Amino acid sequence: MKEDRAPVIAELQNVWKSYGELMALYGLDLEVRAGEVLAILGPNGAGKTTTVNLLLGLADPLQGSVRVFDRAPDDPRSRTRVGAMLQISAVPQTLRVAELVELFSSYYPRPLPRTETLRIAGLEGLEKRPFGQLSGGQRQRVLFALSICGDPELLYLDEPTTGLDVEARRGLWQQIRTFVERGRSVVLTTHYLEEADALADRIVLLNEGRSIAEGSPATIKARVQGRRIRCRTRLHTSEIDGIPGVKSVDIQDGVIEILTSRAEPVVRELLVRDGELSDLEVLGAALDDAFLALTSKKEAA
Repeated sequence: MKEDRAPVIAELQNVWKSYGELMALYGLDLEVRAGEVLAILGPNGAGKTTTVNLLLGLADPLQGSVRVFDRAPDDPRSRTRVGAMLQISAVPQTLRVAELVELFSSYYPRPLPRTETLRIAGLEGLEKRPFGQLSGGQRQRVLFALSICGDPELLYLDEPTTGLDVEARRGLWQQIRTFVERGRSVVLTTHYLEEADALADRIVLLNEGRSIAEGSPATIKARVQGRRIRCRTRLHTSEIDGIPGVKSVDIQDGVIEILTSRAEPVVRELLVRDGELSDLEVLGAALDDAFLALTSKKEAA
């Protein structure tokens, strides 16, 4: 994880935001630090996209302040240091990949060389392909290229891998890591908790417009006292669910996954009830366990 003392390059201070009668953010404080990947997580309607829009200057707060590089986010001196890959992006379908990169690069005072942008985005060999003839994964890589072609110091990625298959998603992860290795910063919103766990230095968890947890992925996961048990067993899920200490039971491709606060007694009981139990694993709580537990606690409160 990056140093907490790294300079703050963007921030929201006591920001309130509403859309008509719908309140989206309630006094949100948030900092983005130099050289980090900050993941903003939360269920639908938590305020993730609203937060990004405020940082981009695409929306104004009802109350509070938003600063990017110590200026208003819509100040041209801030915008030329920022890149964005948003959920809704439209580019001309007939333009070729290289033409799109050249066009978007012309909007910035000191863009990356085109060859460097294509290399970082994994688009070498596709320079002459029209955008409309690309696969879904290739299109996402082009949109990523357009977000970094201006050599931004701060990059916003709003659900960048939505709709991609596992291979394409992991490919984009590597391109994000390559960008960060150049000393840049990233604000990432995502519904894929595995994505946040793999990429983020720090996580801010939002629920109903408020920040309810903040820290490294390990810190967030440590908030949940639980273990995950995986195995193959003849026992029915309803029988496992009745074992004391079991919080939840799931089954995927014949593998049972159990979330429990007390792994050892549950494992012993499983072995007593099924002497042929196999492929047993005991793991720490995952980020999705923490996500569900923390957001449920907030709703209950």
